[in-house]
Formats: sequence, structure tokens, C-alpha cells
Amino acid sequence: MANRRVLTKGGVKVSQTVDGTTGGADDSAVDLELDRAHSARMYDYYLGGHTNFPADREAAGRAMALFPSVLVAARTNREFTHRATRFLATAGLRQFLDVGTGIPTSPNLHEVAQGVAPESRVVYADNDPIVLAHAQALLRSHPAGRTAYVQADATDPAALLASPEVEETLDLGEPVALSLNALLHFVPGEHRAHEIVEHFKDALPSGSTLAISHVTPDFDPEGIARLTEAYRASGTPGQARTREEFTRFFSGWELFEPGITTSHRWRPDPGQTFGDVSDAEAACYAAVARKP
Repeated sequence: MANRRVLTKGGVKVSQTVDGTTGGADDSAVDLELDRAHSARMYDYYLGGHTNFPADREAAGRAMALFPSVLVAARTNREFTHRATRFLATAGLRQFLDVGTGIPTSPNLHEVAQGVAPESRVVYADNDPIVLAHAQALLRSHPAGRTAYVQADATDPAALLASPEVEETLDLGEPVALSLNALLHFVPGEHRAHEIVEHFKDALPSGSTLAISHVTPDFDPEGIARLTEAYRASGTPGQARTREEFTRFFSGWELFEPGITTSHRWRPDPGQTFGDVSDAEAACYAAVARKP
């Protein structure tokens, strides 16, 4: 009998044999594609996590060799996500939709939001099967709130928003805090990423918010070109975007102060540890806006 990698999410078994085949009789078995690098698992590696495999570590190593600041960029982005979530929960948002969740790394978004408002309801979405396998960590909600996970692709926002997990957890007639952090630079194409964002924006009611962080070439074009090529070579195409292109994502919405800035400069906490990080090292624009 072939050796089999088995991961369990609740009662759902997710498995893969060492030769790459999946499943057996369990219809819920999913191919984890451990022989291919995935951006979510590479990001986990940058953050010092343990849910990554040789293909991910090899691809991350090549990216680090070509753009050594990628570790700083990943960690400053993670801190931005925490600060933006805390800010929005403090401002009264109680529903959160985090698209492109990635590997669970505590504190997760729901832990931050429910740390401010325990009744917060959170839906996570990602298309990486390994995230599904570890999604139980995302479902440990405060008893007063609720969390859910949906296996979905950000490039099909209509299907994502119509999923039972979203419909049963969030009320899309009330404001929702949408998070698209470190996601859209993996959606290449001149107009495609903006079309996806506009679909989400149109579907959300007044008072909803949008938080985005995105890699930019503005501060180190040669370094970001090398990083983009490293990801493309590992099977993950991407596209860094300029300040002008990034700003377009928020068209028609009202930016919170300080507006468009680099990830480590967006409302830094007192005693923030990234005071010596340069814009070129952070390498990402970040902003949060509200729908009028």
C-alpha cells in the first residue's frame, strides 16, 4: 500500500499519496499538490511558519536570493493586516470577509477582530487545498461571534459571495469589512484585478470597507522585477502595480487617513518595530477605504 499524507479538517479527511495520487473511497480527499510551490505556503515560510514543503521552500529561497527584502515585506504586510482589522473593529465593523486568507498564523484576523468585538463574524476564503486542511484553526471563534471558511477562488467573486458559508455567516445587507491583502498582485492582467475588486465593491452596501495591500515596483523596480520572475518561474504569475494603478482599486470610496502609503507607514502602532524599514524593503502599498 502506498504511503499517504493525511490531514484532517474537522471530520474531513484530506490526503495525498507520496506518488501524488489522492483519495481512496473518501470523496472529500483533495490533492494537496505538495510537489508544486504555492504562494500561500511560501508566505507561511517567510513568516516563520511550518506549513510549507520542499517545493515551497525551494521557490521561497530563490525569491529571497533575488529580492532579500521579501521577508521584511511579508512581515510588514502581516502587521498591516492586524492594524487595519483592529482599526475597523474599533470603528464599529462587525462583519469581515478575508479573501486570500493563506495559512493560519495566529493571531488570525478573527482573533484580532473578536479581541475588540467578540460578536464579530468572519468568513475566510482561499483556493489552496492546504489552507482547507488547516482551516480548523480559523474556525475557533469566540462564542459570541462566528467564523467560517469557504474554499473559493477570488477570480470568481460572484460564486464566492453566493457560497453557503458567506450567506449563512454574513448579512450582505449590512456593512462588511473586505480584506484583499497580499492577493491582487497574484492576479495579472491590465484590467482583470480591477474588475474583480469592482465586483466585490458593487456587491457590498454603504458603510462597507476595503483593505488592500499590494506589491509595487515604485521603490525598487529592478528588485521587484526579479521577484516577479522568481514567482513566475515557480508557477505563480504575478504583477506588481504602481501607485496610480493601486489607487484605482479605491475609486469612488473614501480613503481613511493616511490614504495611500506603504504598508509599514499605515497607522503604525506606538513602539512599532518597523521604524527602520525603508519603503523599498516594505515594497507594498496599503490603504483602507469606506463605501459612501
